[in-house]
Amino acid sequence: MKAKISALMDGELDTHELREPLDALGQDREARDTWRTYHLISDALRGGALLAADCAPRVAQRLAQEPALVGPLPGAVRPPERARWFVPSALAASVAAVAFVGWVALAPQQGSDPAPAPIAQAQPPKEPARLPVTSATQDYLIAHQVFSPRNSLQGMAPYVRSVSDQAVARKKP
Repeated sequence: MKAKISALMDGELDTHELREPLDALGQDREARDTWRTYHLISDALRGGALLAADCAPRVAQRLAQEPALVGPLPGAVRPPERARWFVPSALAASVAAVAFVGWVALAPQQGSDPAPAPIAQAQPPKEPARLPVTSATQDYLIAHQVFSPRNSLQGMAPYVRSVSDQAVARKKP
């Protein structure tokens, strides 16, 4: 059993091998003493603080000698002084914020004209002026469009446009 306790301390046991040493530590006093001894040896090798083997029983004895502190029940504790004024002040701040937003949103604007402005008549859009593009210019643009910075942003769109421009140029006599 000591070998299994040592392997347990070193983390060398698999999950299915843990049951036996853990049960022994919970039920066997000799296994617990071995566990404590191995931990003392480990602390001594690492240079840690050394505790006596009977440290745990002495601490338990000292805790038993401590007086029990008796206090009020959790439900009987009065709320702190801050809690009495916190809720009403938060409510008042919320009401003030809603009133301010309503006042700003619904207040008449300074300098606004009460008469409605006449509605402008919509004009049909004008056809943009197109300059004639010669075939030499078109060939130049097609040959150099790979150097255009917009190609990386638009993907295939510049190529589609140039193809459609070529088709339009072919239709015109």
